[in-house]
Amino acid sequence: MGLIIATALAGGYLCGTIPFGLIFARLFGLGDIRKIGSGNIGATNALRTGNKPMAALTLAGDILKGTVPVLIAGALWGNLPAAVAGLGAFLGHLFPVWLGFKGGKGVATYLGIVLGIAPIGVLIFAAVWLSVAYLSRYSSLAALAATLVLPPAYFVLGLEMAGMLTTVLTLLVYIKHHANIRRLLSGEEGKIGAKG
Repeated sequence: MGLIIATALAGGYLCGTIPFGLIFARLFGLGDIRKIGSGNIGATNALRTGNKPMAALTLAGDILKGTVPVLIAGALWGNLPAAVAGLGAFLGHLFPVWLGFKGGKGVATYLGIVLGIAPIGVLIFAAVWLSVAYLSRYSSLAALAATLVLPPAYFVLGLEMAGMLTTVLTLLVYIKHHANIRRLLSGEEGKIGAKG
């Protein structure tokens, strides 16, 4: 089992390190996305380029790199390796070795992992995210709210593995969003749709 866990973690990590935002920005002739807006490689910053198709592709890629390793590990070895693969994918997205361990903030990949591990969570996440985003126009605030609500919701539903996994992922999301939290508190956070 130890070898399986290590394989799931490593495989998930490698999948998570694929920098879709960086790749698609260059394919669309937008240059280095790390020099645009917040400098983040994720979908929210991709939207700041004003290129919606590129942002949509980045979002899809970042979601799928969370879903695919979870589904593969789950099919091969079961629930625990699937959760470990999800954690690996998340760490890969946040800390990709190819980019000096400076990656995205993980929200899309978080959602992809949720889709793979316990899909009912996608509906909960989406409901909270869309509501907060609509009311506030802050992507970061919506993400912080959605990731905070999801772990206890899973525990209430009796989905303990998903609850434990998303608890860890949520903690990491909050750590990666520390600058956003400071900007939200000071009223300096950029709103959805604002260009870099």
